Amino acid sequence: MDRPKEPCRVLIIGSLSQSLVNFRGSLLQSLKREGHEVFAAAPWDDSAADIAVRLGKWDIPFLPVCLSRSGTNPVSDWHALQALKRLLRKVSPDVLISYTAKPVIYGGIAAASIGGIRFFPMITGLGYAFTEGGGAKRRMLRAVVQALYRRSLAGAEAVFFQNPDDERLFCDLGLVPERVRSVRVHGSGVDLQAFSPVPLEAAPVFLMLSRLVTDKGVREYVEAARLVKGRFPDAVFRLGGGLDPNPAGVKAAELREWVDSGVVEYLGDVQPVQPTLAGCRCYVLPSYREGTPRSVLEALATGRPVITTDAPGCRETVVHGQNGFLVQPRDAYALAEAMIRLLEEPDSEVERMALASLALARDKYDVHKVNARLLEVMGL
Repeated sequence: MDRPKEPCRVLIIGSLSQSLVNFRGSLLQSLKREGHEVFAAAPWDDSAADIAVRLGKWDIPFLPVCLSRSGTNPVSDWHALQALKRLLRKVSPDVLISYTAKPVIYGGIAAASIGGIRFFPMITGLGYAFTEGGGAKRRMLRAVVQALYRRSLAGAEAVFFQNPDDERLFCDLGLVPERVRSVRVHGSGVDLQAFSPVPLEAAPVFLMLSRLVTDKGVREYVEAARLVKGRFPDAVFRLGGGLDPNPAGVKAAELREWVDSGVVEYLGDVQPVQPTLAGCRCYVLPSYREGTPRSVLEALATGRPVITTDAPGCRETVVHGQNGFLVQPRDAYALAEAMIRLLEEPDSEVERMALASLALARDKYDVHKVNARLLEVMGL
């Protein structure tokens, strides 16, 4: 696609204000460097005031939008759609980029209703509705979400996916029309300057950073920690991330039990994450499904062996036995065995894995390479 001759007005919409800087900051700055007028939108949450200031320093206006990241209330979602229509009319963008489920679904529907907007959705993970299990309620939700995706993506110029499994699933379900281009990229990338290699922690410290929801494998992490501590009582298991209103969220009472029993050290919502990553020997993410897990990319760039699942989005980040280990999702015993295997490896082997993680981050997940591909496809 030829680069446009004139600068464009570009609007990017996410479901968390913090993600605009943490996950898309480099992309926003790349768009500015190319001469485009850039706007960023997300709900007004606890981080929004700070994010607005940070975006302002890049000369990017922050526009709050009424949009609930979680929840399935159709009345709330109708109001979100109307709010997005008002936002699009106000900004009048040439290009709309949206990521995460509701900005993709309702942003696409809103853009199609107005017309004249080039739409580029990013499928950064499938979330609660697409995770296996959950009974009739989740199956019904999945059917509704699929219908909404089908309507939204019909108006896209290209759809970005972060792993081959999600891309294949959407195409097989007919959610991406044949006339719409499907493009795979290596996640949102990782800033190799912000996340630089740090010498390995000598102590047996494992770390998991994620939202505290079932589908991230947080309960398997805690159960595996119990099993490992039975053989290696000095092993330390740290858990960072906030409680989540998601229907599959861990409840505060359960978290307190984990901490009170001494199985895990709870760090709360960790920001910035670099010092916490530097303090671990191995990073763990036993998620059931991801787009491409950003926390794993940051661990790779820090130079940490990774234990994650042989599941969509996760399996691409680890070459089994090279920079860490892959285990089956939902299997605390297999996870514990992988942790024990790493504890029993000689220091030289763990160091080799750490270097392999760093090499993978540099070769595949450099944020500048990822963003260059995005801009190329969008013609920006």
